[in-house]
Amino acid sequence: MDLKSQKVKLNDGYFIPVLGFGTYAPEEVPKSEALEATKFAIEIGFRHIDSAHLYQNEEQVGQAIRSKIADGTVKREDIFYTSKLWCTFLQPDLVRPALEKSLKDLQLDYVDLYIIHFPVAMKTGEELLPKDENGKIILDSVDLCRTWEALEKCKDAGLTKSIGVSNFNHKQLEKILNKPGLKYKPVCNQVECHPYLNQSKLLNFCKSHDIVLVAYSALGSQRVKGWMNQNHPVLLEDPVLCAIAKKNKQTPALVALRYQIQRGIVVLIKSFNKKRIKENTQVFDFELSPEDMKAIDGINRNIRYNEILFGVGHPDYPFSEEY
Repeated sequence: MDLKSQKVKLNDGYFIPVLGFGTYAPEEVPKSEALEATKFAIEIGFRHIDSAHLYQNEEQVGQAIRSKIADGTVKREDIFYTSKLWCTFLQPDLVRPALEKSLKDLQLDYVDLYIIHFPVAMKTGEELLPKDENGKIILDSVDLCRTWEALEKCKDAGLTKSIGVSNFNHKQLEKILNKPGLKYKPVCNQVECHPYLNQSKLLNFCKSHDIVLVAYSALGSQRVKGWMNQNHPVLLEDPVLCAIAKKNKQTPALVALRYQIQRGIVVLIKSFNKKRIKENTQVFDFELSPEDMKAIDGINRNIRYNEILFGVGHPDYPFSEEY
């Protein structure tokens, strides 16, 4: 089945490709790798590219997209590009300038999707992770409904086609959905989601409000120190997952991705390894049986690899809620 044709309709009428290419890499990975990997991903059929101001590589990712437009591989409208509003720009008056900065880095006229990266505000300024003298991140407070209104204005201005959120719990989503004078609903909620954290309650909530769930860390995690809990088991070594993979003559990674797609989730894959990037496109070549799906549902352990601990204790920290 063709990777390019697999799309899901968003609640504002646009379409998002169900398999996306994530561009986050740890600091030690050279920026040029994001450029090469993104170009390769587009060449083999990826049309959904996910990045963020936080990743500090939008220049390279934009360059990759533009070079594939220039050589005739794609047109701009074939690409679905997501950027994210970082925590230091959640104050309403900083939202549009933050998006304009991303567009300038990308050298694109618009993004397809702009989302709030994480609901915990940090001290405003140029520093990505503003810290006090003890090395503790300096948090701030903001009314996320006002932040959302600023995103709505960006959509009206044509700077982004769609707007959404990331790492929100159901109460935070409800707050926006019930906001007086809401103009646009979030089209998506991008969250950590994999067989050890299958997010079934959040998924049901989102489906009931026509919000697409987008999964990051869909294969567990890359175990980035400082962001990740290093003590959790490795998802792709799970015996149930491995047995299902063997039965279907697939890799555990492909089974984990296929599981999400069959649940109606849009899934991001993150790899700068060409062999793996290509392998991940085979997710459309097979189907899991209802028994396989049920067995994978059964390995959920509510294990979160990305605990994003700097926000703990903040009233907007999203993960203290069950879902």
